[in-house]
Amino acid sequence: MTPGPIAINAATFVGIKIAGIGGAVVATVGCVTPSCIIVLILAAVYYRFRNLNTIKGVLSGLRPAVVALIASAGLSIVIVAFFKNGLVQFAADNIDFVAVVLFAVSLFILRKFKLNPIYVMLGCGVIGMGIYAALNFMA
Repeated sequence: MTPGPIAINAATFVGIKIAGIGGAVVATVGCVTPSCIIVLILAAVYYRFRNLNTIKGVLSGLRPAVVALIASAGLSIVIVAFFKNGLVQFAADNIDFVAVVLFAVSLFILRKFKLNPIYVMLGCGVIGMGIYAALNFMA
C-alpha cells in the first residue's frame, strides 16, 4: 500500500542523478503521492461504511493475520540476534548469550518498571558496546 524504503531511496537517487535536488524532490513526491491518495480514499470509504457488519467482520479477520506478520518479523529479528550464523542451531557455540541476557533483562525492565523503550534501547546499546568491545579485546 505504501512505497517501501528501497523504492523511495531509488526514486530519490535517480531523481538527483538526472535533475539534481529538484529532480530528487519531484521523484520522491511522485513515488509517495499515489499511495497517500489511495490511503486517503480508503480512509474515507472506511469512515463511511465502518458500522457495517461485513466491514467489522473483515477487520476482525485481518487482526490475526496482522499479528502473524508482526510475529514473523519479530522471529526473524530474534534469529539474527540470538544465533551467530543466522541458523537456528541450539549449540552453545552458536548462541549469542550476551544478546539473550540483554533481551531478557530488557524485557523484564520494560514489563516490570514500564520504562521508556528509548532509554532501554540506549542502555542496551551502551552496555552491549562495552561487553562486545571487552570480548573482542580479550580474544
